[in-house]
Amino acid sequence: MRAVFLDYQTFSQSLDLSTINQVVSNLNLHATTSPSQVVQHSANAEIILTNKVELSRETLSQLPDLKLICVTATGINNVDIAAAKALGIAVTNVSGYAKNTLVQYIFAQLLAHFSQIEHHNRNTQQGLWQKSETFCLHGNGSIELAGKSIAIIGYGALGQKVADIAKAFDMTVLIAERPGATTIRPERMAFLAAIEQADIISLHCPQTPETQGMFNAELFARMKTSAILINTARGALINNQDLLSALNNDEIACAILDVLEQEPPPKDHILLAAQSPKLKITAHIAWASQQAQQALLNLVARNITAFKQGEHTNRVD
Repeated sequence: MRAVFLDYQTFSQSLDLSTINQVVSNLNLHATTSPSQVVQHSANAEIILTNKVELSRETLSQLPDLKLICVTATGINNVDIAAAKALGIAVTNVSGYAKNTLVQYIFAQLLAHFSQIEHHNRNTQQGLWQKSETFCLHGNGSIELAGKSIAIIGYGALGQKVADIAKAFDMTVLIAERPGATTIRPERMAFLAAIEQADIISLHCPQTPETQGMFNAELFARMKTSAILINTARGALINNQDLLSALNNDEIACAILDVLEQEPPPKDHILLAAQSPKLKITAHIAWASQQAQQALLNLVARNITAFKQGEHTNRVD
């Protein structure tokens, strides 16, 4: 089967594509693909690999040879699933590949925040320790993770891995039930109760019409003023203006964001332009260790093999 990768540049170029090359007859790589180039780049392809390139009903209807769309990510909001189903095009995604690297990112950020590593390194680099009258220079000090409570919003493979590591630090794990749920599943707690009690809130839920903008002024007002919000899921889960207001008004202490609602963001993005010391923003890299990227591509190859064998592995249609 002929395959095309529409946005291979979203991956490190040093990765091994052999597992995919072994299960397709030809793999055509495009670093990027603009909306106007999708049909041209995908002409005659039976399989499309896409990370973030959008595939609309109009586009799919112009690709009569297409049989399979492999989303090289977990989120599938860039594909018109209903249109694909109507046209007889299978859609697959991948999940679970990034749980180790994502959790490493989350706790690296938390440890840097609570242990004040950069501050203490800087104190020595600037000669302050050398001038100290005692054997240590406390500076801003440090705070233990042990005893802190972390609310996990979205308890799939990623949320579960965060919970495992949090427990290793002797933290209290609060597994939030879905917002507005009328019944609470075992070992979970009401969404708002988790929000109100948590020292740290970590987002791992998908972007849907129900979750878009769910973290807004109302929720920020319910959080502890010392709370830290971490988002490694989707940027659109957060209302940016409300977040900035909450930080400026000391309603919450800090936000650590690896995702924004528009990526790459414009230069004048409201959160980037704010240059707030309470905001830490990275460029959607929490998922992207070399090992996680390779595991993802290997899973894509497995999805293609399953499709060719008539199996429904990781099908989302």
